[in-house]
Formats: sequence, C-alpha cells, structure tokens
Amino acid sequence: MTEIEIRREVTARPEPDYAGQTWSEEGIKSQQHRRYVGGLWEELGKLQVDFLAEQGLRPHHQFIDVGCGSLRAGRLLVDYLEPRHYYGIDINVDVMKAGYDHELTDEQRSRLPLVNLRCTDRFDADFGHPFDMAIAQSVFTHLSLNNIRLCLFRLAKVMKPGAKFFATFFEEAAGVPLDTVKKGERFTERNVFWYYRSDLRWASRLSPWEFNYIGDWGHPRGQRMLEFTRKADG
Repeated sequence: MTEIEIRREVTARPEPDYAGQTWSEEGIKSQQHRRYVGGLWEELGKLQVDFLAEQGLRPHHQFIDVGCGSLRAGRLLVDYLEPRHYYGIDINVDVMKAGYDHELTDEQRSRLPLVNLRCTDRFDADFGHPFDMAIAQSVFTHLSLNNIRLCLFRLAKVMKPGAKFFATFFEEAAGVPLDTVKKGERFTERNVFWYYRSDLRWASRLSPWEFNYIGDWGHPRGQRMLEFTRKADG
C-alpha cells in the first residue's frame, strides 16, 4: 500500500467532497482515477509539460504541482525533471495513490520518492526548500475566491523570488452579470466556478505576487492561463 503523508487542518470536508472520493480495484482498472481529474489524459498531460518548458522550466528546477491528482502531468514531469525535483500536493490521497501505483513505472517511482507527495486540505506546500516553478491546472475552476486567495498566500511562502506560478481558470468578460449561469453549469458562487480576470488580480494583490494574464494557451475546454511571479519583497 502506497503511504503518502496526510496533513489535515480542518475536520469538516469540503463540498463537493473531493477529499473523500475513493476507487475500487475495478474502478482503477476502468481508469476512473483518470476521468476524475478531467480525462483528456494524454492531451492535457503533454500540453502542460510543453507549456511549462516553453515558459522556462528546466530539468534542474524544483517544481511543485498544485492539485497533482493522479499524475496526469506528473508522470511526464518526473521524466523531464531531474530525480526528486518533482513535488505534488492534492486534497485527495487516494487519487495520488492511484497515480503513483498504476501510472508510474518502477523507474519513475525511483525518481519520485513518496516524501515528495502530500495530501493537504489547505495548500501546505512547505517541503523544506523553495521552488522555481509551479502549476495549478484546473484547480481554480473548483475553488472559491477565498480558497484561491489562501492558495496564493501559502504558495508565496515556498517560491523563490522571481519564481513563476501558472494557474488556469474559466474566464468571463467584465460585462457578464454576476448572477449568470454559464453553459456547462458554471457559477460565481459555487463549483464549477467562473471568474472575472479582475477577481484573480485582486486575489494576487493580497500576497507578494506580480499578476500577468496569458490567456489562451490551447486548452481544449477553454481554460485561460494566468502567470504569478513571486516578488522579491514580502
């Protein structure tokens, strides 16, 4: 049985209960752990790695995957980065176990020790050293604005000055009314969330980040990309 550290700060589970989802052996064989993180397994895994490399990720960098899930991108980043340089956090320990046990080869597991993975309910990304780059792909799409603010606050503590944190979100124009329910049932007040660009800019100002909008990066479901650069002060 794969043992991954679990750090719980809150006893109540979030709604929806992402932390409590588990899979049977049959469920894993039918790849439910892949569908749980959004599917598009090969396409989105490769898209992330290609994008990060274009943005300057190099094998020697220390990297953290926020919402790493079943290692859709992680399995590729483990090969791209030097051994022990990939780290991942997620709220669900079972999805990480499924990825580690069933999506990695023995050689990849030797490059990714279990101490580099953590289950955390409040973005505890402190592994004892700073990071050069991070990504949260389709994480902000499932977080309230206050949880995004918490993510940015805590991640800022573990990023080097000048380090980049990339995050995707569902964007709507400033003129879209706040109470609009978008196609696919996206909302401002509950999961699945959509946001104004100004919402995320505001959240970034509460921590030492410089905000930059990248926008279209080829995501098949239209999620837009943001870049947060860790300021030297703060």
